[in-house]
Amino acid sequence: MKPDIKICGLKTAETIDRALARGATHIGFIFFEKSPRYVEPDIAGKLAEPARGKAKIVAVTVNPSNDDLDEIVALLKPDILQLHGDESPERVLTIKAVYGLPVMKAFSVRTADDLKRVEAYIGIADRFLFDAKPPKGSDLPGGNGVSFDWSLLTWLDGNVDYMLSGGLNKSNIAEALGITKAPGIDVSSGVESTPGVKSLAMIDEFFDAVERACELETASGS
Repeated sequence: MKPDIKICGLKTAETIDRALARGATHIGFIFFEKSPRYVEPDIAGKLAEPARGKAKIVAVTVNPSNDDLDEIVALLKPDILQLHGDESPERVLTIKAVYGLPVMKAFSVRTADDLKRVEAYIGIADRFLFDAKPPKGSDLPGGNGVSFDWSLLTWLDGNVDYMLSGGLNKSNIAEALGITKAPGIDVSSGVESTPGVKSLAMIDEFFDAVERACELETASGS
């Protein structure tokens, strides 16, 4: 079964159009100023218009204040809020109650113990995103182009809905899907020519690789 596919950190109309044309189910906008993928909420709102009704629009934030979220929700009108910081279960519940939007809670993973933290959010977050822990010296919680041991995810309860992120690209997506059977995948740096600059060709190559991987899975009966 083909996973949901989220292209994250989009900043141009051309790359959004290509992502939609290739079947992206989610498009993500980054509202973290240290990121090379950062975009102002008003600009993101205009860029997102062609996606409405075609793909879920995701606002990616890191420990946002209510003022931050007020602005993002008003200008972008997202379908999903992605929380990529150290938000507590209580904070997630508050955000859901205030904004009436589903929340995807991101976790950085290196060891099995990192996944144990998910338990407190089950039934609270609507979906999870598992990314690799940032390398030493990085200011970015995600988008670092590094992956983690995907086999850790095989220990998850099968009812946990998540997106796999972290270092995915055309060369490793088949292996990642083969190991995890992830219901969703998220790619950002894996379709960039330089940090923050998405490549139309690389977006095509990634989708081609996902399609080939799904065909192989179907043929093998996995």
